Amino acid sequence: MDRVDTRCKCICPPYKDKPGHIYNTNVTQKDCDCLHVVEPMPVAGPDVEAYCLRCECKYEERSSFTIQFTIIFYLSILGLLLLYMFYLMLLEPMLKRRLFGHSQLMQSDEDIGDHQPFANAHEVLSRSRARANVLNKVEYAQQRWRLQVQEQRKSVFDRHVVLS
Repeated sequence: MDRVDTRCKCICPPYKDKPGHIYNTNVTQKDCDCLHVVEPMPVAGPDVEAYCLRCECKYEERSSFTIQFTIIFYLSILGLLLLYMFYLMLLEPMLKRRLFGHSQLMQSDEDIGDHQPFANAHEVLSRSRARANVLNKVEYAQQRWRLQVQEQRKSVFDRHVVLS
């Protein structure tokens, strides 16, 4: 694969009976004009100068490394988001079942209070603190965040108070 980071691009409109054409050539910036780029010349003799005056030639540069880095960066972010989606769809429900258990999620309204699924999270969080592995630490932080969000929702929607 040949990577050319510079080029001269000449756009020539239709001239007499000749159709318009776009020419791309790898030349230096000082040679970026119709006479050096347009090959083969579609007109002959005295019409060459008139034809070239109608052509618009531009010297263009690009950085293949920057383009390559940007594409790899975007694909990496997309991959991370897909992994996170996989975690949320498959692994998180299994972790919730393991941490909360089926009996804790099926408690009655009297036991839960406001029928919040995370009302007994303090008990679960204290158990998860005793475990030292990384997964439990992440789950603990996630549960704490959910409790904070739940409290904020309750304050805003029920009591109409904004927390600072």
